[in-house]
Amino acid sequence: MKRQTTAKETFESFKNSFFYGSRVNMNFKFLEHLSESEADLFFQGLLKRLSDAYDRNDDGRVSAYIIEWQLKAYSHQKGFAYEEGPFAPLSKPLSELRLGLLTSSGHFVKGQDPEPLGVKNMTQDEALARVMDFLKEEPQLSSIPIDTPPEQLCVRHGGYDISGSKLDCNVSLPIQRLNEFVRKGLIAELASPAHSFVGACSQKRLLKKTGPRWVKILQEQKIDAALLVPV
Repeated sequence: MKRQTTAKETFESFKNSFFYGSRVNMNFKFLEHLSESEADLFFQGLLKRLSDAYDRNDDGRVSAYIIEWQLKAYSHQKGFAYEEGPFAPLSKPLSELRLGLLTSSGHFVKGQDPEPLGVKNMTQDEALARVMDFLKEEPQLSSIPIDTPPEQLCVRHGGYDISGSKLDCNVSLPIQRLNEFVRKGLIAELASPAHSFVGACSQKRLLKKTGPRWVKILQEQKIDAALLVPV
């Protein structure tokens, strides 16, 4: 009987695998923009800083190091710099501003599941497995009252690791932080409800069909500006 062998993953394929449907930790998606030698240097430095963080009980240098390499990797990308574009200056100071909130984080209120792809009680694992189906679908908007307690919020998204957002919704849906800004007088008001959708969706439908409809929803809230939080 012939023994079956499993092909070993190469370093090149590993560093390029942080993407939809594979390794979904988007913090490391930047690795695909590094050469193998650059990625090797990154991991050597990362391991050293992890060791230092353990010894010092301080992980701040690890986060700073990852951000440093993210900036280095993405600085080589082209096509994301626009010399011209719409610019609308604020009509009033921040302290007088009524702000709207829209995120692509995939949050929704418990008991108000949008049932993506027609599936009830879809798990995060199922969303990850079907992310390519999400990318063909028109996105669905979830409305979230700004006084919703964190324990009443759910999050599900096939395009990124939601573990941080589950621990603290403000990572990608900063309702509590913005409410704090209102109490401190930094902004005048946060419009309710806030809105969220799954950003892994049909971009063409989002641009041509869904997006314009959502603009009208935000306009009906009579906001002065909208904070857009992409993930």
